[in-house]
Amino acid sequence: MRILAINPGSTTTKIAVYEDEQKVFVESINHPEEELSHFVRVTDQYDYRKKHILNFLSNHAVPFEFDAIIGRGGLGKPTRGGVYEVNAQLRLDMLNAQRKHACNLGCLIAYELAHMLPDCRALTADPVTVDEMDDVARITGSTLMPRRSIWHALNQRAIAFRFSKEQGKKYEDFNLIVAHLGGGISVAAHQKGRAIDVNNALDGEGPFSPERAGTLPTSDLITLCYSGVYTKNEIMKRIVGKAGVAAHLGTSDVRKVMERIEAGDRNAKLVIDALCYQVAKSIAAQSAVMFGKVDAILLTGGLAYSEYITSKIAERVDFLAPVHVYPGEDEMQAMADNAFAVLKGEREVMTYA
Repeated sequence: MRILAINPGSTTTKIAVYEDEQKVFVESINHPEEELSHFVRVTDQYDYRKKHILNFLSNHAVPFEFDAIIGRGGLGKPTRGGVYEVNAQLRLDMLNAQRKHACNLGCLIAYELAHMLPDCRALTADPVTVDEMDDVARITGSTLMPRRSIWHALNQRAIAFRFSKEQGKKYEDFNLIVAHLGGGISVAAHQKGRAIDVNNALDGEGPFSPERAGTLPTSDLITLCYSGVYTKNEIMKRIVGKAGVAAHLGTSDVRKVMERIEAGDRNAKLVIDALCYQVAKSIAAQSAVMFGKVDAILLTGGLAYSEYITSKIAERVDFLAPVHVYPGEDEMQAMADNAFAVLKGEREVMTYA
């Protein structure tokens, strides 16, 4: 069985080939900004990126023979977690998505390439808009602003499946709290195979992260918005981009921050300790969502490479359940695992509607 995984980013398209569940190669195709600037809309880049993928495979003598092609999930409407066959409705929603990002091209390219081959399936899995939240979790103190589910569903669910397999059981057998610690941070309560509560890790709530503000004092934010000092875009940058660790310390590179801590920078230590403190609070809150019945806490994402960070979090929450650390985020592997599970009949393929 051969799989091609496609993950379009802002200025790159990452592709990976897997054969019989073994990685053959992973490569990032770079797209210079001067070339991308010719396209008015992100979706206009579709043919451009598709041709780059085909040219790369041809130039590197990679046979264009696949049993499934899986594309990164885009910013469409809320869906259940799982693997989806790319159909007409999904393609239409990606073309007309309100939130514009290159990831919306993943399904479109996967579909087109798969239909160039006989008996090749076009798939996608666990987009960031996976929404399985309980109704009670959506309610806020304002009817104008319900909570939204935008999170690292692909990596979180992949790690949850991995942990479950290591335990010799199914994902649906466990109550898990998974914390993805990266440029953004999401903390989710996975109850018997469904993420029933999670923070909006993009621009809404939760712990602050290397480049995102997380939950902010509402009144202070409103005052800032109407101060006349900042434009809307400048305010948004202080919520996503130049926020969190970057706002406090001038960099979102936590490796550099850890070097500063080792050199005796007390302010850098305070900021990272505060990040860990907020993550631990979110984990503890999710335990209440599941009535304290938690089988394990899983820490993943790039920040999980830091033993300092994982230990600071674990020491506050390990009374709730055993803490397991899975450093990094391998979206390509997660997509491939989903595709192989479908081909082997281990995972249901869902219909997008």
